[in-house]
Amino acid sequence: MEVLTEQDVQKYREEGYLVLEGFLSPEECDALRERTSEIVERMDVPAHCRTQFSTDHDEQLKSQGNADYFITSGDKIRYFFEKGVFDDKGEFIVPRERSLNKIGHALHAYEPLFKSITHSSKVQNLAQKLEFINPVILQSMYIFKQPGIGGEVTPHQDATFLYTEPLGRVMGMWIALEDATVDNGCLWFIPGSHKNGISRRMVRTHKGMLPLTDFIGREQTHDSKLFIPAPVKKGGVILIHGEVVHRSAENTSDRSRHVYTFHIMESENTVWSPENWLQSTEELPFPSLYS
Repeated sequence: MEVLTEQDVQKYREEGYLVLEGFLSPEECDALRERTSEIVERMDVPAHCRTQFSTDHDEQLKSQGNADYFITSGDKIRYFFEKGVFDDKGEFIVPRERSLNKIGHALHAYEPLFKSITHSSKVQNLAQKLEFINPVILQSMYIFKQPGIGGEVTPHQDATFLYTEPLGRVMGMWIALEDATVDNGCLWFIPGSHKNGISRRMVRTHKGMLPLTDFIGREQTHDSKLFIPAPVKKGGVILIHGEVVHRSAENTSDRSRHVYTFHIMESENTVWSPENWLQSTEELPFPSLYS
C-alpha cells in the first residue's frame, strides 16, 4: 500500500492529526508487547523513582519536575507509575505489570526491537512523504493506559513540552498495540487547533532551583464539544502535529490500551530550545531517523 496519499497529507496539514489503520502488523504489535513485558518483569524499582505521573498542572510539577529521575530520563529507559500502586512502604499493591503509566524516554535507542520499528522504512517513508528533510528522534514512550486506573491526560499540545523555533517542527507517531476505543481511553483532538501557536511552555528552571521545571503561561480552556474521538485499531498509527490540542479520558474499561509512541523533529533550520526538559546528551545525541 502507498504509505500516505496526497489526500492524507492534506488532511494532516489541515486538521493537525491523521489516523492511519494497519500501519504495523498484529505480529509486530505482539512482539513489542512481549518485549515490554520482559522489560517490566526484570525492572529495578529503586525507592526514589516511585514517581507518580499525572498531567494535572500542579501534580505534574510535583511528580515530574521535582523528580530528577524524570528530567534525566531522556537518554535512559525509566519507569513511571500510576497513582496508588504502592503501599506506604513502597511495595506493589497491584501486579507489577498493572502498575506502570509509561516507560520512557529512550526505548528507540537502546531496545533493538523498538529501534528497528522506529527506523523502519515504513516510518521513514511517512516522514519523507511529509517532507521531513533531516528528522531526528527526540524521545519514545511505551504507554500502558491500565484498565480501571489508566488516568486521564488533560488537554495539551506536545510543543508545550517539546518547544522549537520556529514551531511546527515536531510530530508524534502514536502506534496502537491494542485497539484504542472510546471506552479504554483513545485520543481526542480539536481538528485545526494546531494553527494558533501555544499558550504554555514547560521549561527547566535555573540550576539549583526547585522544582526542576516550571510552566510559563497557562493551558487555555477548551470547549469540550470541539474534541473529536480518534479510535484506532491495533496496528494503526496516529500522526500528531506538535501544536494540535489533544487529550485522552481515563480508561474505565477492563482492557488496557498499550501504545508505542515517539516524536520526531525536523532538525534542518530548527532551534531546539535549551529550556526544554528533554536535552540530547553526549551518550545519546538525537539520532537521525533516516539512518
